[in-house]
Amino acid sequence: MFYVKPLSPHILLINPWVTDFAAYNFWIKPLGLLYIAGLLKGYGFRVTLIDCLDFNITRKKYGDGKFLKTRIERPEPLKSIPKHYSQYGIPEKVLLEKLSFMERPDVIGVTSGMTYWYPGLFKTIEITKDHLKDVPILLGGIYATLCFEHAKRYSEADIVFNGRGEWEAVKLISELTQFRIPQSEFRIDSLPYPCFDLYPRVDFICIATSRGCSLKCTYCASRFLSNGFFRRDPSKVVEEIEYWTTQYHVNNIAFYDDALLIEPEKNIIPLLKEIIRRGIRCNFHTPNGLHIREIGEELAQLFFRGGFKTIRLGFETSDEATQAETGGKVDNPSFQKAIKYLNKAGYSGEEIGVYIMVGLPGQRVEEAEESIAFVKETGAKPILVEYSPIPHTPLFEKARQISPFDLKNEPLFHNNSILPCQWEGFTLKDYKRLKENLRRDQ
Repeated sequence: MFYVKPLSPHILLINPWVTDFAAYNFWIKPLGLLYIAGLLKGYGFRVTLIDCLDFNITRKKYGDGKFLKTRIERPEPLKSIPKHYSQYGIPEKVLLEKLSFMERPDVIGVTSGMTYWYPGLFKTIEITKDHLKDVPILLGGIYATLCFEHAKRYSEADIVFNGRGEWEAVKLISELTQFRIPQSEFRIDSLPYPCFDLYPRVDFICIATSRGCSLKCTYCASRFLSNGFFRRDPSKVVEEIEYWTTQYHVNNIAFYDDALLIEPEKNIIPLLKEIIRRGIRCNFHTPNGLHIREIGEELAQLFFRGGFKTIRLGFETSDEATQAETGGKVDNPSFQKAIKYLNKAGYSGEEIGVYIMVGLPGQRVEEAEESIAFVKETGAKPILVEYSPIPHTPLFEKARQISPFDLKNEPLFHNNSILPCQWEGFTLKDYKRLKENLRRDQ
């Protein structure tokens, strides 16, 4: 008689569709979900990934591009918004085929992104439950954590997980499958590499050198979502970069850090020096925005020599009062100095994108206009970023009081495209005018 070893549990992980008025693939990958996949595989689980966003119709030279867009009906709370609404990602039939032909999983883990993307998430869960009946669905991610009660009430997931960290998610999956794993404490450098190898092709990867943020910006939920600030060993980050560039020939890597430049001498400076020393050739991108105060002459030179192509600065506003009220992470002299050093290193003004936040609670349109003019004077490129009210942030209560929308009970109204905190001092018409003027100037 032969002994047949039983198969380990099969876990299906899903990154759902995005539903929005607009979406663009700025190196978007579900990094947390891919770390969970790495841990699960390391403990012996069998893992399948379905990424509903993994369907670009165009790709630019650095790997970013447009998602496939399918026009859909606006959700009821957004019926009055005169804009087209779409579902972004793979065609629905592709998801149905993947679910129909795969081995039945023991647990389904679904992640979530922005709070106002939940219609795409709910549709993903509905279709998955219909095809894989009685398989428990575990929902986690940003929306599930920030809007926990809403997710529990409406998502139809069997379990809504609002924990913070991959280890806790894997422990919960272990309990659901009764598949024992060793008990471990969280150590950021002990995480395996995220499982980008689960994709049929790897055009780019995203990477994080740290978790959380030590800053206290009133509009940001990073501190709530991460429950602390943790930093990886820079040498281990470089080893990961070298792994993806040599083993998978990846040419584009986006940094997902909220605090990439905090204490630069402990993190980004040694990291860049090691990249240069090893001769790693790759295009690096910083879509989350860089901390301007830390950009000195040495760091700017290292960015240029190290291959950083997409430079985005988190400036937000030139108004000194608003800078102080929102956390004091930047000041105008530091911004001007950073631009000077980046220019000196070799970056042209058009290559330096500067995020300007518009639609903050109580903000007047004149402040945004002054901020745009201030950035233009330095030769850099202003990029408008509409404010999105995020639950559990210090600014959310002020936003809730000023907004004409029910931000507390309806996450769809967190959508920055509708300018949630519009008022007579900053109307949607004002915003459209600002965007049109910038488009005409570029």
